[in-house]
Amino acid sequence: MKTLEADRLILREWQESDADEHFQLYNNPDVEHAGAKICGNKEESLEKIRLLMKCQESWAIVLKEHGKVVGSIFLSDINRHDRYKEIEYVISSSYQNIGIATEAVTCVLKHAFSEMDLLVVAVCHYPDNIKSKRVIEKCGFTYEGTLRKYSRNLTDSVRYSMTKEEWESLYI
Repeated sequence: MKTLEADRLILREWQESDADEHFQLYNNPDVEHAGAKICGNKEESLEKIRLLMKCQESWAIVLKEHGKVVGSIFLSDINRHDRYKEIEYVISSSYQNIGIATEAVTCVLKHAFSEMDLLVVAVCHYPDNIKSKRVIEKCGFTYEGTLRKYSRNLTDSVRYSMTKEEWESLYI
């Protein structure tokens, strides 16, 4: 898997040695509120990391300043076609509201459209997740609609997407 770099961030492959930081990131009720599954213990975090290590488009978000994992981001296959992916991200509550998510998403979008040659990248958030909504809007995604009772916890899912042409008009 390719390591990606942004101004303040390195997006790299997960490593087993990240288990403690992964556990800290995913053992937080805010994570579940954002749609991710909470890790109950460090062994569960290690198992999730091992699964993430097998994924081609899954990165640990590392802050260059101190080398600490501050988030997770990945492109998932949502069974549309091979040039359509969904981006998902989680940022540690200690590092929210300082542009980390926006920077990481922008970095992955560049990789998705310029190197993977994707046609569409989608993203969604729960209706009350205003922080994620702001990231999505800052990155230039287009609102598609709200899927009612779509998430596994039967919560609505607010959906956005970006085409390759839209990305090129915004970032090139």
